[in-house]
Amino acid sequence: MQIAFHIGANCTDEDMLLKSVLRNADALLQQGIAVPGPGRYRKLLREAIDGLDGARPTPDARDVLLDAIVEDDKITRLVLSNDNFLTVPRRIFDHGVFYHQAEKKVRGLHSLFPNDDITLFMGMRHPASFLQETATRAGVTGLGEYLGLLPPLELRWSDVIRRIKRAAPQTPLYVWCNEDTPLIWEELIRLFSGIPADMPVAGQIDVLSGIVSAEGLALLTSGIAALDYDDVDARQDLIADILETHALPEQVEESIDLPELNEDVVRAMTESYEADLDLIGQMEGVELILPFD
Repeated sequence: MQIAFHIGANCTDEDMLLKSVLRNADALLQQGIAVPGPGRYRKLLREAIDGLDGARPTPDARDVLLDAIVEDDKITRLVLSNDNFLTVPRRIFDHGVFYHQAEKKVRGLHSLFPNDDITLFMGMRHPASFLQETATRAGVTGLGEYLGLLPPLELRWSDVIRRIKRAAPQTPLYVWCNEDTPLIWEELIRLFSGIPADMPVAGQIDVLSGIVSAEGLALLTSGIAALDYDDVDARQDLIADILETHALPEQVEESIDLPELNEDVVRAMTESYEADLDLIGQMEGVELILPFD
């Protein structure tokens, strides 16, 4: 069985990718693709992985889990998502390591589904806005308390990805930037769900519906309807134009007010983020999804 698992990161799409894919659930089921509700598997998988504690699962563990998650024996692809799979916001920097549990969680997942075809999906985010949001969710007011010995300027997504690949070197990993999601949303829905390229997809403007004006949405909807399903470049050009002229400033402008993240630090973090993306794009077994690429 194919298992597509969106593993986060925290404070990226806020379950919106799963919600968009769920809008296609009936059509996907006709293709042998199951998109179960998160209540059927999130706690179950967390407890199963934590319960392993490095040990081998029982021989029937996989079948027991699948029986609890899906009811149809004819399913060929299972679509799962959990923004908190790697950890919850308050524990992201435990021991001064960015997602220190990443290897344990990924190894545990593969132990539970040893012979299945697993593909991992993960959104990233500008390190400054990521710290701003996750620190707020964690209930901390200072980065020293939150990051431990890890300096903000040394935050690297490539470190997390490298450890994920070390834990599962043969597992494909698709990553993208949260800042790019309005432009690549339909591509993400199709890639993650496995919906055929010649089928229409629901939810393609879910992200945009919250960040552009009503006029922009109307133009976007009519413009997309006139395009072919597979004309990715034309769709991204249209979306970029709509964002430029009809974006709602209060929805797209991020505020960074942590005292440790002044203007100079944020500028330096932007430069390191861009360099980090270049490095990630060259990693073997990692597909960096970019707009206009």
